[in-house]
Amino acid sequence: MSFLATCIEKVVTQPVEPQHYGRVSSVVGMLIEASNLNAALGDLCEIQDSPGGPIRMAAEVVGLRGATSLLLPLGRSSGLASGHLIRRSTNPLTVAVGESLLGRVVDSNGRPIDDKGPIQTTSEQLVHADPPPALKRHMISERLKTGVRSLDAFAALGKGQRLGIFAGSGVGKSSLLGMIAREAEADVNVIALIGERSREVQEFIVDNLGDEGLRKSVVIAVTGDQAAMSRVKGAFVATAIAEYFRDRGKNVLLMMDSVTRVAMAQREIGLAVGEPPTTRGYTPSVFSILPQLLERAGPGTNGSITGIFTVLVDGDDMNDPVADAARGILDGHIVLSRKLAHANHFPAIDVLQSVSRVMPRVCTPEAVSAAANARSLLAGYDEVEDLIRVGAYVQGSDARADRSIQAHDALRGFLIQGLSEIPEVDPQEQLVSILNQYG
Repeated sequence: MSFLATCIEKVVTQPVEPQHYGRVSSVVGMLIEASNLNAALGDLCEIQDSPGGPIRMAAEVVGLRGATSLLLPLGRSSGLASGHLIRRSTNPLTVAVGESLLGRVVDSNGRPIDDKGPIQTTSEQLVHADPPPALKRHMISERLKTGVRSLDAFAALGKGQRLGIFAGSGVGKSSLLGMIAREAEADVNVIALIGERSREVQEFIVDNLGDEGLRKSVVIAVTGDQAAMSRVKGAFVATAIAEYFRDRGKNVLLMMDSVTRVAMAQREIGLAVGEPPTTRGYTPSVFSILPQLLERAGPGTNGSITGIFTVLVDGDDMNDPVADAARGILDGHIVLSRKLAHANHFPAIDVLQSVSRVMPRVCTPEAVSAAANARSLLAGYDEVEDLIRVGAYVQGSDARADRSIQAHDALRGFLIQGLSEIPEVDPQEQLVSILNQYG
């Protein structure tokens, strides 16, 4: 008998190991407890009514308590009962990807929700993956123009940078993201709307992104009413889709609104499995998941992922635990001011509190110097603004204050920009021209 025939005979005659099933023993809130489940932490599992029957729902192993496995569903858990069968999936958690994702809106599983028909995908991408090794990332050396004057002139981005937009609610984060998505010099936009209100998803796509922005974008929408696991998964799915395009040499702009809602979803998961609440009620897993998520953006060996992550600050407190942790990971931060928003100053970017750590690498020394001088003038005006309002400031008493007052209207006009306004000249050159007018 030939060697090949012998191998085939062994395969055919070898008994097939039966599929191992555990059982749902308890469901409390979101948490599912399963007994006799042969699965490890992080495994994807499938819950069924009977062996070989249809899959009722998918769940992920998030903890182990002795011989009991703790799982959280990736969707709604209604209809789940004690005794349902549960088995470990043989496939890792992946998302279907391909060029046909462009212009589409998908959910946390990568399935279309925009009524435009099925998506013809070409491959699968791991949802949970390691970032590129630090020494294999290329250096950030090329500027990314966003089309927003205040960003391009005061906090210029580099391709592959990770930037945070820190703001309270209702000060124009979504509008700013829409402006950047439409005008930024990126090959592909991947936009993750995590924990948003259902109404705001459609408004963002139609009003802020528009047809022009949507054509080169993939939108991942996971609304706030969906399960905590789905919200966390949506953030990682968006990152995986961005990595697919990056690995094909494209410069990808990954925008996530918001990291705070991802952190809040992870807090729900942590509390459900018994983690102790620590800083302001956030569990330790929140602060371990943030670098796992944010570090995956950045330059790769071929293309790059420029990450712009919004961070909701509780009560406009910039030292909120999530904001503080994110600021330590990211390569810069943009602060939106409620005071400026109330004064109808949009985009409401407080350039005095905003900084891009890679700006000196991607801009000319003249542009960096102009931004520093303009900041000095804006700060000088803030110092004497109260005196000006009450008529107590005497012109000529301070040369720096005089110059700040003279340049203030021109600088403020430069910083205010309409939603559909496109700069006709490079904002850095325009800022240099303004400063030259005031000595």
